[in-house]
Amino acid sequence: MTSPNPGEFSLPVRVYIEDTDAGGIVYYVNYLKYFERARTEYMRSLGYDKPAFPGEGLMFVVSQANVSYRSPARLDESIRVTARITSMGAATLTFTQTVLRDATCLVTGEITLALVSREQGRPRRLPAAMRQQIGDL
Repeated sequence: MTSPNPGEFSLPVRVYIEDTDAGGIVYYVNYLKYFERARTEYMRSLGYDKPAFPGEGLMFVVSQANVSYRSPARLDESIRVTARITSMGAATLTFTQTVLRDATCLVTGEITLALVSREQGRPRRLPAAMRQQIGDL
């Protein structure tokens, strides 16, 4: 599930009927779900089995999403979803993501996650160990 590009994670996905509209084309919001799966598996590959730090009362939330749709994926196609961390702030991670059919780029996105306290919803600094690990990618 890795990619030939250093620092980029790649996840194979099959398009199922539940992902599509009546015409067999992937419904636009499902690309965000594909992005979410790839980011989650990427973080898991880095050793973060949970999408947050529940023992510390912290969680990631999407604070910004920019998506460009170029060409549709269709029922039963095999596609690939990539994720790469392209920016790190004190409390944020920004991912550049793509959905590809072979070498054809179907969708691109830039998703920013913010680490927040579960109770107050206030931003919290990324843990030092995570900052170090991501900085080395």
